[in-house]
Amino acid sequence: MKQSIYLLTTALLAASLFTACKNDEEDYTSVPEGVNEEVYAGGLLGTTFNQSASAYEDPTPATEQAGLATAFKYGEFFFEHTITQSNPPFNGLGPLYVRSSCENCHPGYGHGRRMERYRADDWGNGYLLVVYNKNTDAYETSVAGMPQTKAVAPFKPSIDETKIDIQWLPYTDEWGNRFPDGEGYDLIYPEVIIPQDAFYAPFSSGTSYSDLAFRLETTIGIYGTGLLDAIPDDSLKAQYQREYDAGANLNPAIWGGSDWASLYGSTSHPKRFTYALSRGPLQDAAGANAIWNIPNVTRSDRRSHYLSLNKSIYATAASQDPDVQADFYRYFPEWNKTGNPQTDIYNYLMCDTLPIEMSDQDYVNFMVWHRGLAVPAARDLDDATVQRGRTLFREIGCATCHRPSWTTGADNFTDPNGFFRDGDSRLPRYPYQKIWPYSDMVQHRLFMKNDIRTGWCRTTPLWGRGLAPICSGHADRLHDCRARNVIEAIMWHGSAQSDARRSVEKFRQLSKADRDAVVKFINAI
Repeated sequence: MKQSIYLLTTALLAASLFTACKNDEEDYTSVPEGVNEEVYAGGLLGTTFNQSASAYEDPTPATEQAGLATAFKYGEFFFEHTITQSNPPFNGLGPLYVRSSCENCHPGYGHGRRMERYRADDWGNGYLLVVYNKNTDAYETSVAGMPQTKAVAPFKPSIDETKIDIQWLPYTDEWGNRFPDGEGYDLIYPEVIIPQDAFYAPFSSGTSYSDLAFRLETTIGIYGTGLLDAIPDDSLKAQYQREYDAGANLNPAIWGGSDWASLYGSTSHPKRFTYALSRGPLQDAAGANAIWNIPNVTRSDRRSHYLSLNKSIYATAASQDPDVQADFYRYFPEWNKTGNPQTDIYNYLMCDTLPIEMSDQDYVNFMVWHRGLAVPAARDLDDATVQRGRTLFREIGCATCHRPSWTTGADNFTDPNGFFRDGDSRLPRYPYQKIWPYSDMVQHRLFMKNDIRTGWCRTTPLWGRGLAPICSGHADRLHDCRARNVIEAIMWHGSAQSDARRSVEKFRQLSKADRDAVVKFINAI
């Protein structure tokens, strides 16, 4: 009851702050006096006090303050609505796609859930297949970076999902899956099997089936990404430098020792989004990319099909397919350019001037929603066990990679596509907020069995994850959902080569009460 009253009080304080008459002298950077600042996980401009099943779905105070609440709701429609071929404005799906709805991948707006099989239409299946050359770690170019297992007739998917087999295998660590006091735990990991005949198009030149490896990566929670985007580039650079100076082993493809080894595309921005750190500013990151390449929805700045990393491989295979040739004009009569089906199919698939399916205003609304999702407030921070867990979390070294807090900058964001201007008023902004994501935004290696491609994985923010069971219907963690609870997630950090080895060794020596306290703290933030 005490904590409930506490949260209600802080929520009312926040409400009074943001409903007051706005003027330049108002302070949106300091929490109300006497309130634990960590309760505001997303800062004053980015925190919601909703703790129900819809906690991941709320707009930030900054979104409402900027008068963008209606745009946020319109944008939300595109996340939740099923995309079809012929239902404007929710049309797309062609000719290949990964899912027909964003929410299928992000159940309850959160992290994808562990699945026993691979079926794109299974609710909660956030898995993206990773098909790569195990000799080079490079993606196989005959399929997309996010391989598509669904297709619109008469086309056929890149991979026949009915032939994909996911096996969950038991794993025993060097400690026999047991703590010194006798308490045990279970560990499992996925083995993904995709037979050669599941692939539609031939492999890239010089690649044979035996060269390929297959992994799973699940979607992450999308709330709070606007706040992560607001962390200044120079703050990220300083974090890398601190870790490098402290002797941390950093990905040489990202950090060169005293400066960035690579930046995002042709921009001056570092990479900060996705497990693989493949994306830079949010305006060309997760959602901006996914609304195109997951349901294959074209817009004014992306008027081509998302097919494969080498588009011509799939386009050539489909153009030569007698089944596709036979039905192409029935499904796409407007594309009868020459009367030669092979030529027309190839040109259709390779076209970069396709009709626009998502209007510019709808895309703006979608990005208002994406940048405007709030972070749930931390919970039960006045609980003695949670406080004990907080102390231990820092003492055993977890906070080294799961850095507790950051301070955002002016948030004059940029868009590599040029769609949004610097600091564009059409999107919410989060200047000078102290936020608590519990991530250093840096890649580390855990050396897990059947590990992530390359072994390098960005530290996942922990904020709000304790609400996953009620928001998303599961408690699965890590990049492929192999951990079914917090204990399993921690123990998967324990390989002899892992960057987190010392912390796991210390965690193992804690009493059961202290281990439970660490878990309770992680679930509270």
